[in-house]
Amino acid sequence: MEKYLDIIKKFKIDGTVEEVLPLGNGLINDTLLVRTNGLRDYVLQRINQSIFRDVELLQHNIDCVTRHLRAKLEAAGESDLDRKVLHFVPCQQTGKSYWTDGSNWWRMSVFIKDSFTYDTVDTKYSEIAGEAFGRFQSMLADIPDTLGETIPDFHNMELRARQLHEAVEADAAGRMSLPEVKELLAAILPWEQEMCKAERLHREGVLPKRVCHCDTKVNNMLFDADGNVLCVIDLDTVMPSFVFSDFGDFLRTAANPVAEDSPELDKIDFRMDIFEAFSRGYLSSAAGFLTAVERQNLPYAACLFPYMQAVRFFTDYINGDTYYKIKYPEHNLVRTRNQLALFTSAMSKQAQMAELISAL
Repeated sequence: MEKYLDIIKKFKIDGTVEEVLPLGNGLINDTLLVRTNGLRDYVLQRINQSIFRDVELLQHNIDCVTRHLRAKLEAAGESDLDRKVLHFVPCQQTGKSYWTDGSNWWRMSVFIKDSFTYDTVDTKYSEIAGEAFGRFQSMLADIPDTLGETIPDFHNMELRARQLHEAVEADAAGRMSLPEVKELLAAILPWEQEMCKAERLHREGVLPKRVCHCDTKVNNMLFDADGNVLCVIDLDTVMPSFVFSDFGDFLRTAANPVAEDSPELDKIDFRMDIFEAFSRGYLSSAAGFLTAVERQNLPYAACLFPYMQAVRFFTDYINGDTYYKIKYPEHNLVRTRNQLALFTSAMSKQAQMAELISAL
């Protein structure tokens, strides 16, 4: 605990620190629970600069978003706001929501007591997630601040396609002559132009960028003891993107009956019950700001994200497995086949998806 006390003292907290404990199982930032003898406990995080290289931009985005959400909740007459929107503690010296010693960057937020996360992905929680993330986007649709991309081109399909072509051209690991690689490339390339539709629509001026969460998972929401959503958490990836990011990324994992690296391709079938539940929740809260183009292309979003992830896994395999951690030599090939199978299943159900969206 002692090594953290000097860092904690940099922030304006209430009470005296009693203990510092590890919190959660996050893979990106180091996260600690700071217990005090006051009315509040806190969360201390060291921000991972290898992923988020512009911490000032990262915290600017988060500050703008949490300030806007808080103002919206206050205007709606909501109470207990520190449980319904994250509250970051200012630094003693600068008043900013972070502190740095020059090499490490830290931030503190108020710990939301008696809150819970769930990992269950079923129709009930898919609908809840859809409503929560749709409401999140809706509340931020009129944010006056300009936000930046904390991870530039994070969900840019044109970029992912270029990276694949560059990998094929370089053939850094000498794998392009393998029959399985040629087979997968032949399956991927015919869909490339269709899957790059979002960027084309944006250039044509008919598809806007919104403030999106960009990491839509069930466990990125906090619930109270009665199962009601308190707030959306893990705001590091909040940035301008297409609404397809939050819609398609959730379904990529939730609608797949198996894990993304399962070799059991015969078990992969894009789950329409999950699609319908998530869409119902999402449109119940997001329909008020969505344009016709955004709404009509939600089935495309459901197909885009497994395709994009297949391209990313496949590109990494061609490059020699330099980005994703692998457990065995063919791991990225297995992941690629898995996501392609999910993509193929989703594509076969686009008409059904469109009917559901229209009905909702």
